[in-house]
Amino acid sequence: MNRGSGDWQGGGGGGVNLPALRGHNEALLLELLRGAGPAGLGRSELAARTGLTPQAVSKITARLGAEGLVGEAGRAPSTGGKPRTLLRLVPQARHAVGVHVDRDEIRAVRVDLAGVVVAESGGPLDFGAGPEVVVEAVVREVARVSDPAGPPPLGIGVAAPGPLDHRTGVMGRVTGFPGWEGFPLREALEGRLGVPVPVPVVLDKDTNAGVAAPRDPASPASTSVYLHVGTGLGAGLRLGGEVYRGVRSGAGEFGHQVLRLDGPLCRCGGRGCAEVLCLEAVARGDLAEAARILGEGAANLVALLDVDQVLLGGRVVGAAPEVFVEGVRAVLGARGRALGAEPVVGLAVRGVAEGAAELALRPFFGRPT
Repeated sequence: MNRGSGDWQGGGGGGVNLPALRGHNEALLLELLRGAGPAGLGRSELAARTGLTPQAVSKITARLGAEGLVGEAGRAPSTGGKPRTLLRLVPQARHAVGVHVDRDEIRAVRVDLAGVVVAESGGPLDFGAGPEVVVEAVVREVARVSDPAGPPPLGIGVAAPGPLDHRTGVMGRVTGFPGWEGFPLREALEGRLGVPVPVPVVLDKDTNAGVAAPRDPASPASTSVYLHVGTGLGAGLRLGGEVYRGVRSGAGEFGHQVLRLDGPLCRCGGRGCAEVLCLEAVARGDLAEAARILGEGAANLVALLDVDQVLLGGRVVGAAPEVFVEGVRAVLGARGRALGAEPVVGLAVRGVAEGAAELALRPFFGRPT
């Protein structure tokens, strides 16, 4: 549809009224409606927030409604005139798939446009068995959670152990699994999953997916760190509201900071790393000590980056959440003066697979992966 120059009214919302950017404006409105939740927003509010004219908003939302993406959420209370119709996103209209490839297990989910899990599957996995085995496992789990009667997923997000290059989709030298270095995992998955319809595949580190997972609306911190304790120890960083990966996709190697000089040998080749100290404490059943070690590493990260929220996740944390939350909180509290301000500590409300699905959904809402 060709919209004339009269659609633009200026303002600071971000709407762009050029025919070539029709998809941009649609994504902008969908993102706002997603954030509004079931309560929805009125057309005038959408126009005010985007800088688009009410006429442009009406045309775009009518088109989105015809596609089943937008529906009515009811009427706003009258302020003297005709009650305004509120619009909402229809979450079940489309889906994305997220897969968490761990060193010893795999989990896949299908989520709707609101990020809610509608199907999940998983089981054991031997990451060390090599790329062919893992690719087959991902293909199998994606098939299990997909809806054969519905449209293909908007995208498939895959979270795997790092290091890896998010831009190229190529695996790095994963600690303990050198045979993975240089394997083009994203390309291999696109070749298997994009039949008969091409489906975009996003590959990222498990910790980046963890920090990308949908947030608790009550805790909308834009600067946060996600600490994952499972078969390894890593971090995902959200700086300025976006996942921070670093120039070479190498940010977040949290587990290999040295906390004890000349300490026990870590599988990375270093000594006294946070990962080996924490996982050794877990192995001997001293979860309080594991939490204290995690807290000391977290405090270093908070002091360096001035984050205002620390989220904890992973199967080890999930087995004893109170111990880890209180242990990390105690360390950050003790070091609060040096940190300047004590960040909020809590549990991640969504898992890594959900975060991988969120990465796959982001382009649909006009956000970078």
